Amino acid sequence: MQHVKIPQDRIGVLIGEGGETMRRIEAEAEVRLDIDSENGSVAIETVGDPVRGLKGPEIVRAIGRGFAPEDALRLLANDMMLFDLVDIDAASRNKNDLQRQKGRLIGENGRTRELMEELSGASVVIYGSTLGIIGTPPEVDAARTAAEMLLDGAPHGAVYSFLEERHNEMKHQGMQYHRYPGGTAGEDA
Repeated sequence: MQHVKIPQDRIGVLIGEGGETMRRIEAEAEVRLDIDSENGSVAIETVGDPVRGLKGPEIVRAIGRGFAPEDALRLLANDMMLFDLVDIDAASRNKNDLQRQKGRLIGENGRTRELMEELSGASVVIYGSTLGIIGTPPEVDAARTAAEMLLDGAPHGAVYSFLEERHNEMKHQGMQYHRYPGGTAGEDA
């Protein structure tokens, strides 16, 4: 049994309309979820395949960090799918700097975040003080590196060039993209 704590405002997303999302996660990840909607604590118990069950806490964590349930469930697509978090707060000096850093990651009209997704192949969500990434190891690595470059103050143009280069490398190496059409979660600015 594992325990994950998620923000109050994400509990409804985890449960879904009439418990639909919760039941889908339980069925696909072969786990049982016990959600305490008072404090955001979620107990996750594996009830089937232990390998699939290991992804249960990651799926709950991903939804808690702003991903749409469909994107979080991509973690079950294959053993190579990863969920990673970049702590924006750790790269910020204060609350104003946190907002500035989030703005750099999101970009004008969300364009930087969109390019990060398009060129890395990973799903990227900015929520609260974190940037979440779901994808294969090379996709996650490209998105994480781009985010860290931006947080370290690199010009957007340099980051876009880096992403273009990585995109072309992955294409050249025959890396398959695991994006699902229209399956992009929003961000909380």
